[in-house]
Amino acid sequence: MTAPFLGLRVLLVAHVDDAAHAHNALRRRALERLGCAVELLDPERAGWLERLVRRDLDHRIAALLDQRHPDLVIVLGNKVVPTAAVEQLRGGRETRWVQVLSDDLRDPDGAAQEAVAYHDVFVASSATLQHFDRYGIKHAHYLALGCDPSVHKPLRARGPFRANIVFVGSANSRRERFLSELVEFGLAVWGHGWRKTSLKDYCRGELPGTEDFVRAYAGATVAVNIHRTGSDDRNDPAGVNRRTFELAAIGVTQVVDHRHDLPRHFEDASEVLTYATPEELKGQVKRAVQEDRYRERLAEAARQRALREHTYMHRMGQLLRTTTGNE
Repeated sequence: MTAPFLGLRVLLVAHVDDAAHAHNALRRRALERLGCAVELLDPERAGWLERLVRRDLDHRIAALLDQRHPDLVIVLGNKVVPTAAVEQLRGGRETRWVQVLSDDLRDPDGAAQEAVAYHDVFVASSATLQHFDRYGIKHAHYLALGCDPSVHKPLRARGPFRANIVFVGSANSRRERFLSELVEFGLAVWGHGWRKTSLKDYCRGELPGTEDFVRAYAGATVAVNIHRTGSDDRNDPAGVNRRTFELAAIGVTQVVDHRHDLPRHFEDASEVLTYATPEELKGQVKRAVQEDRYRERLAEAARQRALREHTYMHRMGQLLRTTTGNE
């Protein structure tokens, strides 16, 4: 079957690694599978020539624009390319500039001011979309995060990667308060900062890379998802994090804190279990641990939903259809 966007030239400006920015590599892979010719520019990785002449990011982008003549420049994240540089580089070229933002913007006002410089902006939260609308930004679109089933998949986990209840992510006071309710069920936590909390005895290591992230959750009887922000925080309570989609694809039963956008993607009690308080989290985990068949049905239903609707192929396809008008 012919790839739907065969030959579309894309300059992808993004930080890429195997930890916090691993999803950017998966987005790149999805674009390539859709037929795009992708040129990656990582702002933190310069070639020998760029290092030799101390070439700034905007000059590196300009050189690639002149050499490659991309149809699209896709910038993953905010504060990646200075706004003034975007405005200057857009001038006199037909290339369309696109920005993709995450679910957890620390400075939504600054992000809105930056978004004005792009032709299209994609946001992973309905709250961000509403915030941008108040700024008069009409070229913003909702685009959820996602998963890659070739990476996020069921695995047989052994040793330290096997546990009843698993959470992978950095420590904060909210997460500590919620997870403290689960120690009686056999809790294992992975991530930065846990050895300095009351849950230090349940920490099995620092935040792993992608492969260990998948193994840790694949080895769980029940996976816990606690967003970095919630309704009791001052930041966005609406957007759904990457972990939500990744856990579904891994095929593990997920107990996730309720988010405003979550019902768009998964059904409570038939695909995932939701909670709002530490007591509700404990009750949902207890039921999932005790009811094997119910737990297995949840996990399978969520996995099928993720494969059917929530992969990065789906997300990047939606982005390309919107930006190119190829609906």
